[in-house]
Amino acid sequence: MQATATVLVYSDNSGTREQVRLATGRRPAPDVPVVEFVECATLPAVLKELERGGIDVCVLDGESSPVGGMGVCRQIKDEIFACPPVLLLIGRPQDAWLATWSRAEAAVTLPVEPVEFASALASLLRQKHALSV
Repeated sequence: MQATATVLVYSDNSGTREQVRLATGRRPAPDVPVVEFVECATLPAVLKELERGGIDVCVLDGESSPVGGMGVCRQIKDEIFACPPVLLLIGRPQDAWLATWSRAEAAVTLPVEPVEFASALASLLRQKHALSV
């Protein structure tokens, strides 16, 4: 297994990015790598990091402004070759159908609930690892 996993976190809200970091800790589960974060507050920064490569999972804030994470997810799924899996942060459980529309692999509600978030992130990291073996 790789030594570290790189997780891109997109949100215009620094508090939301902090919630993601705190919920993840050093690693979201014992059987996945230690996580390193790349934080982005704008769509251009997200696209730049994804073009650079090396991102294992994206966490996108569906409540970001002016460009929400759902639209960003749909765009990167169309434009980025071998796009990493996406965990979408949604405002309410009823928005889960929009997460499906955006082609996100997983979604959790805001505010970030640490156990639920860590479980979803660990699952995506496991899937990513299984596909790369």
